[in-house]
Amino acid sequence: MRGEFNSLKSLILKENSSAHYIHCFAHQLQLTLVAVAKKHSSIGSFFNTITRLVNVIGGSCKHRDMLREKQLEKVFEGIAKGEIKTGQGLNQETILGITHELSQVLQRRDQDIVNAMNLVKVSKCHLQVIRENGWESLLLEVLEFCGKCDITVLDMEDVYVARGRSRRRSEEMTNLHHYRVELFYYVIDMQFQELNNRFDEVNTNLLLCMACLDPKDSFSVFDTSKLIQLAKFYPCEFSPVALIELEYQLENFLFDMHMDKKFFEVSRIGGLAEKMVATKKHIVFPLVYLLIKLLLILPVATATVKRVFFAMNIIKSLLRNRMGDELLNDCLVTYIEMDVFPSIDNEVILDKFKSMKNRRGLL
Repeated sequence: MRGEFNSLKSLILKENSSAHYIHCFAHQLQLTLVAVAKKHSSIGSFFNTITRLVNVIGGSCKHRDMLREKQLEKVFEGIAKGEIKTGQGLNQETILGITHELSQVLQRRDQDIVNAMNLVKVSKCHLQVIRENGWESLLLEVLEFCGKCDITVLDMEDVYVARGRSRRRSEEMTNLHHYRVELFYYVIDMQFQELNNRFDEVNTNLLLCMACLDPKDSFSVFDTSKLIQLAKFYPCEFSPVALIELEYQLENFLFDMHMDKKFFEVSRIGGLAEKMVATKKHIVFPLVYLLIKLLLILPVATATVKRVFFAMNIIKSLLRNRMGDELLNDCLVTYIEMDVFPSIDNEVILDKFKSMKNRRGLL
C-alpha cells in the first residue's frame, strides 16, 4: 500500500496530491516493530522457535506448573543474592520498552498529538544511541545470561558458520561481525525505516499543524503560521489569494473565540465545528471552517480505508479469490454499508434488478 511507485498510495496521489494518509493510531506499535524484526531470517526463526515452545508448554498444565515453579525458584534465588530488588511494581515483564510510552500515547482515546510526535523523535534518538553505544552492554548481558543458564558461549573471533553449512563453505566472517553488523545494526536500521515510513516528515508536520486548532485551554496552542502551513497541504482548496485571506480570518477568529463565552467549554475540534455552525460563525469565517472540515475528514477517511481493507479480507477469501473487480466492489459496498441496506425494501431491489435487462424467467 505504501510503495513508492505502483502502490495504492501512489495511485491515489496521482489522482489527488492532497490525499494525505495518516496511519491508524490504534495500531499496536510493538506488534508492528516485532513484525519488521521478523523479516530478518535469524530473528524470524527465533520467534518461530519461541512460538512452538509456548504452544508446547501452554498445551499442558503440568508443563506450565513446572515452568512457574522453576521461575519462582530463580526469583527467590536472585532476591537472596541481592541480584533482584523487591518492591511494588518491580520484576514485571516489559516488551520493547523504548517505544512503550509512544504506543500508549497513540492508543489513548484523547490523543495528545504534540506529545506523540515528540515521543516519535525520542524513540528515534534512543534507537540511535543504542546503535552507537548499545552493543557492548547487550553482549555483556547475553554473556551473563548464558553463564547463569549454563549455555555454551560462542567465540566472537571464530569464523561464523551459518546453519546448514559446513565450516569449509562458510564465508570468512567472524561471529562478532555477523551478530553485531548483520543482526544488531541491521535490525535497528529496519526499525528506523519503519518509524520513518509511518511518521514521515509530511505526516509529522500535518499532525503538528492539526494540533494548533485544538480549542482546549482557550486555544492555548493556536499558531497562525502553522495553520497557514497546514492550508498549503491543500492547494486545490486554498489558492495563494485565499491563503492571504485565511491569515486575516485566523487572527480575527482567535480574538472572537477569546471574547465569546459560548466557546469557553469547547474541548475538541469536532465540538468546535458544531459550535461554529450553531452560532453561524461558519458563515463569518468560511476559510477557517473549511480548514476545520478538512481536519475532520482526514481521520474519518483513514478509518474508512482501514475498514475497507479489513472487509476485503473477509469478502475475497481463498474460496473466492477469482472474484472480479465489479462483483468485489458491489459486495464490499453491501458489506460495509450493512446498516443502510436493511432499510431498503426487497421489492425495490427486485424492480431495479429486473429493469437492468430482460430475462427468460420472471422474478
